[in-house]
Amino acid sequence: MANNLRLDETDRRLLRALQADGRISNAELAERCHLSPSACSERVRRLREGGYITGFTALVDPEKVERGVLIFVEVVLDRTTPEVFETFAAAARRSPDVLECHMVAGGFDYLIKSRVRDLAAWRTFLEDVLVRIPGVRETRTYAVLEEVKSTTQLPV
Repeated sequence: MANNLRLDETDRRLLRALQADGRISNAELAERCHLSPSACSERVRRLREGGYITGFTALVDPEKVERGVLIFVEVVLDRTTPEVFETFAAAARRSPDVLECHMVAGGFDYLIKSRVRDLAAWRTFLEDVLVRIPGVRETRTYAVLEEVKSTTQLPV
């Protein structure tokens, strides 16, 4: 299945079902998507090979692993040069406290999503790691008070 081919409704059903439960058996997936087990297995294989399915993972409860505080931070760099961008991006990739890091257009350069034990842990990360990255001029931190919606499922 090439990346430029359109997904049909059966492919979309498979993707929706796998997003909801990545551990579903092939037999159950085939039944839910109205396919034979062999056709189901072949379609999933093609979706993986075509890059539509990029992997499988377990979702861990952040509270149970002492990462219950969700933080977003805007980062403004002092210069917008390729070297500064790459230095910052490399540092973000190395940091286990950074769950997501996105270069954005607008009033700041990067948006970071982080989960930490508490605000003291965030302050330590901010002081010891984030503001010490060469090129970081300013940060604005937003602690999340309530997660209204959080999902990993894309509408397909």
